[in-house]
Amino acid sequence: MALDLAFELMMLLTSGCALLVSAWLFWRARRRRSMKALAGFGVMMALWCAGHVAVFHGWERLGIALILANPLMPTFFLDFAVGFVNQGPGHTPWLDRLARHRGLLYLAAVLVSGVTLWLGGGGIIAFGPFDHYFVFQGSGWFNIGYTISVGVLAHTLLLWGFTRHRGNRKRSIAAMFAAGAWGLWLATSFIFPSLGLLWYPWPMLLLPSYVLLLVYGVVRYQMLEVNAWANRALLWTLLTLLVLGLIALFSAMAGSFGMQALANVPQWQLWLYSMLLLLLMLALYRPLNKLVERLIYPGSRLDEQLLDTWLARLRDAAGWQELAREAEQLLSRQMGQPVRVRLLAEPPLPEPGPGLQLWCLHQPGGWQFRLLGFDDVTPGMRLTADVFASLLATRCGLLERSLQLAEAERKRLSEQHLVELGGLAAAMAHELRNPLNIIAMATAGLEASRKTMIQHQLQRADRLISDMLAYAGQLQIQRRPVVLAPLLDSLQSQFDWQQARFDYRLPPGFTLQADPYRLQQVLVNLIDNALAFVRNQEGGRLLLEAGDRPGSLCLHNNGPAIPADLRDRLFRPFVTRRSGGSGLGLAIVQRIMDAHGGQIRHSAELGWPVSFELYFPEEHPP
Repeated sequence: MALDLAFELMMLLTSGCALLVSAWLFWRARRRRSMKALAGFGVMMALWCAGHVAVFHGWERLGIALILANPLMPTFFLDFAVGFVNQGPGHTPWLDRLARHRGLLYLAAVLVSGVTLWLGGGGIIAFGPFDHYFVFQGSGWFNIGYTISVGVLAHTLLLWGFTRHRGNRKRSIAAMFAAGAWGLWLATSFIFPSLGLLWYPWPMLLLPSYVLLLVYGVVRYQMLEVNAWANRALLWTLLTLLVLGLIALFSAMAGSFGMQALANVPQWQLWLYSMLLLLLMLALYRPLNKLVERLIYPGSRLDEQLLDTWLARLRDAAGWQELAREAEQLLSRQMGQPVRVRLLAEPPLPEPGPGLQLWCLHQPGGWQFRLLGFDDVTPGMRLTADVFASLLATRCGLLERSLQLAEAERKRLSEQHLVELGGLAAAMAHELRNPLNIIAMATAGLEASRKTMIQHQLQRADRLISDMLAYAGQLQIQRRPVVLAPLLDSLQSQFDWQQARFDYRLPPGFTLQADPYRLQQVLVNLIDNALAFVRNQEGGRLLLEAGDRPGSLCLHNNGPAIPADLRDRLFRPFVTRRSGGSGLGLAIVQRIMDAHGGQIRHSAELGWPVSFELYFPEEHPP
């Protein structure tokens, strides 16, 4: 093959590769400007190579114009480098300013190209195998100097980015430097004739590899498609070499096996037939692969965009009910039929119902999923459900940890608030009780009715101070077994029942694991709160009985039912419907139960107008 023809073919191949890669990059770039700039670099590389081909065929003005436009190549690469580096740890204000004024860089490159073309910065000579070859002259040296300067600036910026970034982006920058060194060595031979060195530019024959290596180095760690493409390209290259070797061996040995007709076929024809067969296999690979996937997994269509949508929608759910509802909508839409999603944190498990169901179960080792009713769906639909269920189980674990952190933060803030409130309450109690004692002593000489009225209000004020100290103070819990019946008998004399009847139904020797003093506070507050509504009421009654599980109690009264708008905030401080009440009684009970690791809740579904269910765990809370 003539050397000038080989050079022309390599320029055409480089131009074609650059255009194909640029088109693919622009299609994959979406909103990433840096990838679009890299695509522009590839287009300019294609035009630069096309300029050499134009020179070979006598289109000198066109060829010189395309070659002298080479300042645009490093300008596009500099634009790419700015966008590639100016992210994450490499983001800086001066790079932002450079990005905003990138238009000036392109304008400068166009001006340099236009002026050097107008001043005749390039010429055509003949040497060796070339009848037409481009050389720089006059202002053309400013053109190549500017091009090299912008290229050096771009690679200096990448070197700076190498020191700032980590992980895949840092590895991409290293790959770009390796490709840049390779490209610099290949392009060096291009200007030898311009320097008077009439040497054949052998390295330029390898120029197609520079475009592929550079782009592959950039996106090698950024896009999975590139890795898959490189894997397929290497596979088919090795397969081609293997087939050519086998054909050559088989052709040489065919005569020995009596296949003289095959041995007489020229080897190049066998290679040509083999290459055509490989190309046919390569063309049919994708459609046949899709057909096989549809046969094995019919109805399945999972892609990166769908998975991103699922993850984003599941991530937006802030609670368990919202997460289950969102998961049902997503999976039902994908399956084309209703799918029920249940998030089950505690046993026992319910009975499976009809239809398709996805259960996410909280197990000791983490969240696991079960697919129920999926035995009759197609394998593709089952694969879709498996992938979605795996994402949902992962999201359940993340949501659980998020809620635990939020609850821990809430408790921390609540404890901090109570500490501050405790200090304030102690100071207020000290400051208030002194003048109250003085007022009490000053009533000694008053008439009985006025003295009684003042003493009653003083007692009310003292009770309010005591409640505030009890709510805001530090709770020290000393748990031990407490037999409840004797405690209840001792408390009955403390109340003014006023025709209300109090009964308790407990198993013999019924015992709670609790702090005796705090347990007495709980019972006194609840009974006193109930008496405020059943005293002097016909048939007024209170009943305390054991609950369904060990450590549980139920205190009922037949007073007026609690309004629905008050139930959600019943245990908050200073919330009361009792005339003259402090609004701290039930809040104190809530704090004591929390300190025991237990629970208290109001219920109107136990056959009484008002019921409070209490639970004291038999084991110490963590």
